[in-house]
Amino acid sequence: MTAAMPDNALPNLVDDLFVVPTRSDFAAVGNATHAPRFLLLYGSLRARSFSRLLTHEAARLLEAMGGEVRVFDPSGLPLPDDAPDTHPKVQELRSLAQWAEGMVWCSPERHGAMTGIMKAQIDWIPLAIGAVRPTQGKTLAVMEVSGGSQSFNAVNQMRVLGRWMRMITIPNQSSVAKAFMEFDEHDRMKPSPYYDRVVDVMEELYKFTLLTRDVAPYLVDRYSERKENAEELSRRVNQRSI
Repeated sequence: MTAAMPDNALPNLVDDLFVVPTRSDFAAVGNATHAPRFLLLYGSLRARSFSRLLTHEAARLLEAMGGEVRVFDPSGLPLPDDAPDTHPKVQELRSLAQWAEGMVWCSPERHGAMTGIMKAQIDWIPLAIGAVRPTQGKTLAVMEVSGGSQSFNAVNQMRVLGRWMRMITIPNQSSVAKAFMEFDEHDRMKPSPYYDRVVDVMEELYKFTLLTRDVAPYLVDRYSERKENAEELSRRVNQRSI
């Protein structure tokens, strides 16, 4: 008769690769001294794109807080898989994704979803470049503009994508209804609760980025990947010894 296994047994666990997180793990992490780096993406190519105008407002706020900001212009970016990844616009986007420590994604809502232009930019950012995941552990804020009443379809979709790309998506978000009424003749956002929310979101993104950027590699370190890497190393060593 087989003896009963204790409830706390973990027979499928590789003990050497199982790490118990502690607060002291964070104490050894150094503090970056450069300004937080942010990449901002918007999802429309219209001459007067309200997602671009909202993105520029967000960029001004991040710069006012001391951040270093880059806004990517999606004009000329090919459709995913319709050009090689050596295309200059693809290379520009991927380089910025690796450079950034936090991102802002801002899309119009079109047919109840984010735009194809927004999704194409995200699709060109791969889950891995060599051994580096260009988005994992980085912060993300999501915003949308709507032509009609307030909606959250686009920001909800972008949250799903952020999670898929292992980003730290902040709790707050911005959704600007009837965006054509929220910008003046100089393309600046008018004072309103919508503007105040954008300030809130950028402030929260900045705080989360300061809090997590130095410890991002530790936060996204995973048991399954440590196990996979150990198994690959073992295979290589064994092959050399044959």
